[in-house]
Amino acid sequence: MERIDVSILGRELSLACASEERQKLVEAVKHADQLMLKIKGAGNASVSNERIAIMACIQMASDLLSVKAVDGPFAGVQYGDFKQKIKELNALLDDGINELKGL
Repeated sequence: MERIDVSILGRELSLACASEERQKLVEAVKHADQLMLKIKGAGNASVSNERIAIMACIQMASDLLSVKAVDGPFAGVQYGDFKQKIKELNALLDDGINELKGL
C-alpha cells in the first residue's frame, strides 16, 4: 500500500491504495473533484461541501447504472438492469427445470 495526497474542493486528503491502483484512484479523484466543482459553480454559494459531495455521489452512481454493456449476452443492457435480467433468466431456468421434472 502507498499513500497519495489529493485535493478535492480545495481540501487536502491523504489516501491509501495499492500501487497498481494508483493511477485509477488519481483519475477517480480528478473526476470527482471536477464534478463537485461543476455542481458548486452551478448552485447557490451557500451550499455546503457535504451537500455537493452527496449530489456528486448520486450523479456518479446514476451514470454508472446507466452504462450499457458493450458485448456478450448482456450487450445493450444497462448495468443497473442486470439484476432484473438475471432474475428473468433464473425464472426461465426454473420453468425449464420444472417442465423437465414433469416429463
